[in-house]
Amino acid sequence: MPNSIVNIARSARLASVSLQSVSNEQKNEALLRIKQVLNERRQEIFEANEKDKQIAKGLVESGKLSESLFKRLDVCQGDKFDTILSGVSDITQLPDPTKKITMATKLDEGLELYRISVPVGVLLTIFEARPEVVVNISCLALKSGNAVILKGGKEATHTNAALARVIQDALASLPVIPKEAVQIVETREDISALLDLDRYIDLVVPRGSNSLVKYIQNNTRIPVLGHADGICSVYVDKEADITKAVKLVVDSKTNYTAACNSAETLLIHESLLASGAFIKIAEALLQAGVTLKCEKRVREVLLQSSVADKAEKIEEAVDQDFDTEFLDLVMAIRAVDHVEAAVVHINDHGSKHTDAIITENRDTADYFMTRVDAAGCYWNASTRFADGFRYGFGAEVGVSTNKTHARGPVGLEGLVIYKYKLLGQGDIVGDYGSGKKQYKHETISPSQYSL
Repeated sequence: MPNSIVNIARSARLASVSLQSVSNEQKNEALLRIKQVLNERRQEIFEANEKDKQIAKGLVESGKLSESLFKRLDVCQGDKFDTILSGVSDITQLPDPTKKITMATKLDEGLELYRISVPVGVLLTIFEARPEVVVNISCLALKSGNAVILKGGKEATHTNAALARVIQDALASLPVIPKEAVQIVETREDISALLDLDRYIDLVVPRGSNSLVKYIQNNTRIPVLGHADGICSVYVDKEADITKAVKLVVDSKTNYTAACNSAETLLIHESLLASGAFIKIAEALLQAGVTLKCEKRVREVLLQSSVADKAEKIEEAVDQDFDTEFLDLVMAIRAVDHVEAAVVHINDHGSKHTDAIITENRDTADYFMTRVDAAGCYWNASTRFADGFRYGFGAEVGVSTNKTHARGPVGLEGLVIYKYKLLGQGDIVGDYGSGKKQYKHETISPSQYSL
C-alpha cells in the first residue's frame, strides 16, 4: 500500500482527535471562513469547472457520459454557486450534534453514568458528479466534529480539487482546526487502498450508482452508510382523492427523475381501473412524457380508453421492470386488490428507501406506513420530500437504507455516535453483590454532569 495513502488516513485520524475538543463557536467560525474564501476564489473554481465541462462534453457526445450527469457537473449555472455558499451559512445555524447527554443514571452515590454524543471520527466519502458535494460534506463533517477524506468522480476532477484546495487554505488560516481535517484523493487505486484502512477510517459514505455502492459494500470491513437503489413506490388506494393522486404521482415521478427519491413504481387499487380514476392519473403521466410499463390487464384498460392514441408510450411490463431504478421518464405500473398486496409488493421489490400511500382512510394509511419496511413512509405526500434539506437537516451526507446507526436522509445527527462516561470516586465492582452494596439505577438530571 502506498505510504502516501496511509499518511492521508493517519493525518485524518489525528485531525479527528483534535476536532473532539473544538467548540461549536470555533466550528462555525471555520465554516464562515470557508464560505468567505470560496467566494473570494470563485473565479478559480469556475475555471476548473469549465475544464471539467469541456472534457465531459466530449464524453456525452461519444455516449460515455449521460446528460443527467453532465448537468450535475455544472457549478457555474445560474445562482448555483451562491446556493452552495448559502448552504454553508445554513449549516452554521444548525445545533451542534456533539456533547449532548442522552442518558444520565446514578448507579450509586458518587457513581454516575452518562451517555454522550461524540463524532464518528474519520469519514470516507465517495461520490459521482455533483462537485458541490465537496463543500456540503466537508462542512457537515466539520460541524459534527469529524475529519473527512473525499473521492469524487473523474468527470469533476479539476473542480473537486479546486474546492478541496480552497477549503484547506481556509482552514490553514485559522489556528483551531487542522487543514488535514478535509482531504481529497483522485484515483480508483487510492480508494481501494483506503477501503483497507479500517484502523484509521470509521465510516464510508458512498453517493452514486448501484454498482459503485455494491462495490464498496463488498470490498471493505469499514461500516458503509448508504443505499444501492432508490426503487420508490406510490400506492393509490381505493379511497384516494384522485385530484391529489394526479398531482402527487406526477410530482413523485417527474419532479427530478434522476434523483433516488423519484418514484419508479405505481401501484393502483384495481377498483380504480374500472372507475376511470386511473385514466386521469395515466393521462397526466403521459402528458408529462412518461413511458408507462404496465402489467397486462392495466395496459389493456389504457388501450381501450381515451389515452389509446398514446399507445407507443404504453408498453407491457416484464418482471424485471418492478425491480428497476429507471432514473428516467419511465414508470412501472401494477394493479393490486388491497393495501396488504401493495405492502407485500413493496417489501418484495422495493429498496427500503421511500414509499407513499395516497388515501383518505387514516386506518389504511396507518397499516401501510406501519408495515412497509422503508426508511421513509409517506401519506398523501410526494416521495421527492425524502431529502435532508427538506427535512431541515441542512445539506445531507446521503440517504441510508441501513437499519443501524442512521436511516433515511442523513444530516448532522447521522454523523455522531455516543460513548459512555462513568464518573466515580474509587469505586470497584467487588463492593457490589449479595450482602454488599446495591446499585440504585436512578435517572438523574443531565445537568449534574461535570468534569
